[in-house]
Amino acid sequence: MTRSTPSKTNAGHFFEDFRLGQKIRHATPRTVTLGDVALYNGLFGARFAAQSSDEFARAIGYPRSPIDDLLVFHIVFGKTVPDISLNAVANLGYADCRFLAPVYPGDTLRAESEVIGLKENSNRKTGIVYVRSRGFNQHGAPVIDYARWVMVRKRDEAAPAPGEKVPQLPKAVEPAALGAACPAIDVSAYDTVLAGSPHRFGDYKAGEKIDHADGMTVEEAEHQIATRLYQNTAKVHFNLFAQSKDRFGKRLIYGGHVISLARALSFNGLGNAFHVAAINGGRHVAPLFAGLTVFAWSEVLATAELPGRTDVGALRLRTIATKDRPCADFPFKQGEDYDPAVILDLDYWVLMPR
Repeated sequence: MTRSTPSKTNAGHFFEDFRLGQKIRHATPRTVTLGDVALYNGLFGARFAAQSSDEFARAIGYPRSPIDDLLVFHIVFGKTVPDISLNAVANLGYADCRFLAPVYPGDTLRAESEVIGLKENSNRKTGIVYVRSRGFNQHGAPVIDYARWVMVRKRDEAAPAPGEKVPQLPKAVEPAALGAACPAIDVSAYDTVLAGSPHRFGDYKAGEKIDHADGMTVEEAEHQIATRLYQNTAKVHFNLFAQSKDRFGKRLIYGGHVISLARALSFNGLGNAFHVAAINGGRHVAPLFAGLTVFAWSEVLATAELPGRTDVGALRLRTIATKDRPCADFPFKQGEDYDPAVILDLDYWVLMPR
């Protein structure tokens, strides 16, 4: 007689497994190393001086070069995937993301999440899960706090929805909440020649549009290496055997890969935007696949002074990324719908020296 035993493998959560208010501590803590930084730079080619040079960073007020803000975001995000989005169809968007403390090589990051919303889709095959996730360093100090929503498959289409609530999230992070992850900057030591751009905070105006000009083609191996760097295990990015039978017939590139590409491309025009302070909202408008080339442009939505600080100011940016579509004419929407080439619409705050 064969006795069945519970499986020791993790099949991940399906939509009906979630509960409002559910709190999850995620595995696995991750010590961030210079090797991670080198690999991240090799994949995206970001050139912001504070994250590239210990000497530049120390001169302006950091103890050493901080970890790129988006690498911190992706590592914390990756911790949440096995519990939140292993069975995801797609990650849909972000809101109220605040960077709360700088992270340096040698720091160890861990993550926790709370389910703050649930909504079953009309097809009853999937549902939207809203979570608030937080990343902490080895001292227990929060380094990042954000909300996201993700479309997750159901295990059983006939299963009842586990609840319904669409959370109210702020449209933008207020300027007064910015800057916690940025030390006091010595503006007199900020060398714009070494930083690669002469343009400081006062040179940008609301309504200004910037074509970042360059394009970057995504290769299949690159996006999978990047996603593995973050220990992100979402099936849609890796398993061609399964994805070949799905609606797209191929692997889907992690949306965060597009965000990092757009951020790297934005250096051409925003070279002194050395710190991403917050993400107000983001939408992955359309999927991206290997072999396509990403372009980007940005609009300055607002400029803001930070209370009690005269060293840096904040730019609220909307960065639009496209696939196989240069952005000299700033493609965005055609009526109520996005231009077919648009793949990312990201609203965020950056800090710049004054």
